[in-house]
Amino acid sequence: MPVGPKAVTASPSEVDDRSPDADQPDLHFRDAYRLRKTDEYSSVFAFKRAIKGRYLIVHFRPNGSDTARLGVVVAKKLARRAVERNRIKRVVREGFRLQRGTLPALDMIVRLHRPLTGATRTSLREDLSGLLRRLPG
Repeated sequence: MPVGPKAVTASPSEVDDRSPDADQPDLHFRDAYRLRKTDEYSSVFAFKRAIKGRYLIVHFRPNGSDTARLGVVVAKKLARRAVERNRIKRVVREGFRLQRGTLPALDMIVRLHRPLTGATRTSLREDLSGLLRRLPG
């Protein structure tokens, strides 16, 4: 029985998708776009510049790099359940991820400053996008 050539197929894990198109912005939320260390958070809070919205407040300071970086703080005092805190963080990270390409090079911390009684995801997203548009630079 003759054996013909095998058809070679690449699985999704074998395809090299690490080289993004030059036309598309990087929409990932990579480690380079996050504030991680206590010193990074402390330096942003010590800079004492902030913009306040309906539910959120954005503390910021110039970072000297070529991209914006984000930290998120949600106090248990304002959102008692972990499900609520995690939902708020997800919405904030998603909003930042989608707008990061248009943001100035700042380190920013988004913080909840009042309870979200009666707030929806949409109102939270609108509050965040309004604050990010008001950033200097």
